[in-house]
Amino acid sequence: MKYFAVFLPMKDEEKSKKYRPEHLTFLQEKLESGYIFAKGPFVDGAGGLVIYQAESLEQVETMVKNDPYVVTGARSYDIHEWGMTQ
Repeated sequence: MKYFAVFLPMKDEEKSKKYRPEHLTFLQEKLESGYIFAKGPFVDGAGGLVIYQAESLEQVETMVKNDPYVVTGARSYDIHEWGMTQ
């Protein structure tokens, strides 16, 4: 498995508030399926970060494009493969 850091910068705060329940449900489903390693908002309100576990960038991008925040235009996204060290 590879790790991918997905930044979800704020585009529309009002839409973000409106679609938060759907976004959280989406993330919970991905967490229960084993695709999420960590997740959370930035405390300054700039957006959030989700670290996915998957086989490929394409697999993660497909999931992220279905996040209600992305679908509705509340957030944009930026994906980077992350080399976790211990």
